[in-house]
Amino acid sequence: MAGLLFSLPLGALSNRMGRKNAMLTGMGLDIFMRVLQILVHSPELLIIVSFLEGIGYTLLIVSQAPFLMAASDEKNRSLLFSLNFGLLTISSAIGALFAGQLPALIGDRLNIPAESSTAIGAVLLISLFLGTFSLWPIFRIDEKEIHDTETRSQKSNILATLKKSLVWKIFLPNLLLGFGAAILIPYMNVYFTEKFLISAGSLGLLFSIAALLTGIGSVAGPLIAQKMGSKIKAVVLTQGTSLGFLAILGFTPVNWVAEVAYLVRGTLMNMASPLYMAFSMEVSDPADLGAVSSMLNISWMVGWAIGPVISGVVQQNYGFTPLFIATLVLYTLSTGLVWVFFHDSEKRVLIPSSDCV
Repeated sequence: MAGLLFSLPLGALSNRMGRKNAMLTGMGLDIFMRVLQILVHSPELLIIVSFLEGIGYTLLIVSQAPFLMAASDEKNRSLLFSLNFGLLTISSAIGALFAGQLPALIGDRLNIPAESSTAIGAVLLISLFLGTFSLWPIFRIDEKEIHDTETRSQKSNILATLKKSLVWKIFLPNLLLGFGAAILIPYMNVYFTEKFLISAGSLGLLFSIAALLTGIGSVAGPLIAQKMGSKIKAVVLTQGTSLGFLAILGFTPVNWVAEVAYLVRGTLMNMASPLYMAFSMEVSDPADLGAVSSMLNISWMVGWAIGPVISGVVQQNYGFTPLFIATLVLYTLSTGLVWVFFHDSEKRVLIPSSDCV
C-alpha cells in the first residue's frame, strides 16, 4: 500500500533531492524500520513501522533507474542495468542459502530452538547489518561526476508527466507483464510439487540454478542488444522466445523437460526486463525520470497486489492450466505492445558497436 500510494510523490521527491541523497535516505529509512520490525511487539506498531519501511524502500527503488541512467552512457547503459538486475538475483539466492542454515547455528550457540523468534530475529539483524555496507559505495559517489545535480534544476510536474502518451505506452506493457507473472510465477514450487512430485531439495537446486542462469543472462542481454543494434528488438526477441518455453513448461507431462523449459524461460524473460528499464529511461525527458520510474514500479505492484488473490481461487477450483493460458496471453500482449509502441523509437538512439563487455 505504501508503494502504491507514494510512488509518484516519491519519484518527484527523488528528482528534487538528487538520486544519491534519495537512495541514501530511502535505504537508511528501510534498514532502520526493518530493525524496528524485529524489535517491536505491538501489532499496531508493527503495521505502522512496516508502512514506513515501505515508503523508504519505494524511495530507493524509484531512484535506482534514474540514477543508473545518470551514471551511464550509451556505451555501457545496457550492461549496467542488466548487471544491477542479475547481481541482485544471484546475491539474493546466496543470501537465502545462508539464511536457511543460520537459525540452527544460532540456536545451537544460544541453546534455543532454531525456529524461535529469537533465533530468526538474530538472522534478520545479521542481514540488516550486512545491508548497511550498501550505504558506503553510494555515499562515496560524486554527483558531479555523473551530472546528477542537473536533475534538481528540472522542475517535475507529476500531472503534466501523466498527460504524456509516452508514459502510458511505457506503463501498459509492464502492467500486463507484471499481472501475468503475479498469477503464476510465485507458485512454480506448488506446480512442480503437485504435478511432478519433486522433493523440496530438488526444487531448491532448480531455483538456485535458475538464479545463476539469470545472472549469466544479465550479461548476455546487452550483447544481444548490441548485436541487433536495438534494445527493443532484443526485448521482443528474448521475451517472445520465452513464450514457447512457457507453453512447454505448462503442458509437458515429462519432468525433466519441464525443468529445462523453466530454466530457459526464466533466463530469456529476465534478459528483457533490465533492457526495457534502460530504454524507458533513455526515451523519457530528464524531468520525467522520477515519475516514469514510479509508474514502472506501480505497474508491477498493481499486478502483484491483485494477481495472487485471483491465482489462489483459480488454483483451488481449476488447477494451473487456466493460469498458464492467461499468462501466455498477457505476456504475448505485452510483447506485442512493446513492438507496436517502440519498434522505431531507437532510430535516434543508436547503440554504438562498443556496447559490450
